[in-house]
Amino acid sequence: MNAVTEAVSLSNTVDMTNFWMPFTGNRQFKAAPRILQSAKDMHFTTVDGQKVLDASAGLWCVNAGHGRAEIIEAVHKQMQELDYAPPFQMAHPLAFEAAKVIADIMPKGLDRIFFANSGSEAVDTALKMALAYHRSRGEGQRTRLIGRERGYSGVGFGGISVGGIVANRKAYSANLIPGVDHLPHTHSIPDMGFSKGQPQWGMHLADHLESLCALHDASTIAAVIVEPVAGSTGVLVPPVGYLQRLREICTKHGILLIFDEVITGFGRLGKATASEFFGVTPDMITMAKAINNASIPMSAVAANTQIYDTIINASPANAIEMFHGYTYSSHPAAAAACLATQEIYKREKLFDRSLALAPKFEKAIHALRGEPHVKDIRNLGMMGAVELESRAGAPGARAYDVFLKCLEMGVLVRYTGDSLAFSPPLIISEDQIDEIFNTVKKAIHLVA
Repeated sequence: MNAVTEAVSLSNTVDMTNFWMPFTGNRQFKAAPRILQSAKDMHFTTVDGQKVLDASAGLWCVNAGHGRAEIIEAVHKQMQELDYAPPFQMAHPLAFEAAKVIADIMPKGLDRIFFANSGSEAVDTALKMALAYHRSRGEGQRTRLIGRERGYSGVGFGGISVGGIVANRKAYSANLIPGVDHLPHTHSIPDMGFSKGQPQWGMHLADHLESLCALHDASTIAAVIVEPVAGSTGVLVPPVGYLQRLREICTKHGILLIFDEVITGFGRLGKATASEFFGVTPDMITMAKAINNASIPMSAVAANTQIYDTIINASPANAIEMFHGYTYSSHPAAAAACLATQEIYKREKLFDRSLALAPKFEKAIHALRGEPHVKDIRNLGMMGAVELESRAGAPGARAYDVFLKCLEMGVLVRYTGDSLAFSPPLIISEDQIDEIFNTVKKAIHLVA
């Protein structure tokens, strides 16, 4: 069944009028919808019965594969026992258990865990923590936040303010948080094109932070937030030494460093965190997505003990120390899913598996070099991107057409601009890695 036939068939059974779809061309989609019915292990199944190999772990999030019985059972059991518990002034045991399990795999010292529900909420939480920390320690003038061009830190007003994706910011430009500046992005195809792993060029770009410190006065800057590997703008891998240099500058000037690990957390680079992979410890880490295999909305911020103690001890013992939180923070079912997911990661050694598969993934993705319209290829761990040449006057159109052609042939890839992004579940086999990139190669040849 082709897309047009499927659209006609679906329109007879599903009224698509009311659902306003996120980050989607609604009119384009509803003219020829692509509907997933079920999922198991490495595959989705569409409403017409087609099996589709998941090359993007959903949205960078289903790291343990789809339909894991252990997670389903844990959630079912928890919902029967306790469907909801208010997180303000009350708690439930699994919230504390989940916090300990997460703290145990974070970098040393980042052992205070605040739960939220999405990556966007985690970022806004971390930014608030940074501001509250400096105020609590008597440096309330530290209000400036530094993000990075081409960075994605969610869609809350805090996230789009520090984020650097023009399309996400443009419509809201008059209402973004004041006192925000941005580092330059690290992507330069002439200097780092077709890099395998971390590019050798580009460490010096971190020194722009020193320029911002001189421009604004470092004593006014609260925090710097960056994705260790920028995912949503096409897998932009940090140059060798870049993150280490950011850490040095932040430490020198008393600025908090936040790593947005919503994508890179939980095995994507073969370690629990990108921080561990790069050997750079920030002051806070934001996480979501794979924290519980995306089974139920959940996110978190891991903050170092000093941040927690400073904020907590600045108020009387009977007072609320930080006026922030969400109705669904540490939701019982989400916490149950988190614990079950972390047990899968540990039992099946999926982080080690990711590390072992990375060379195969790298070889397979770089085999596309020289294919028609391939402008650049970049990768790190089990994530990578193939950037295509844009059509004149139609940026993004070629990647979208390749995305559709791959789907038609049974592989779901992610496209962003004219880049195809890949981040498969960590249970993937070597044969399935070949299947992904052989399919992409065929699709590239079929699309003009």
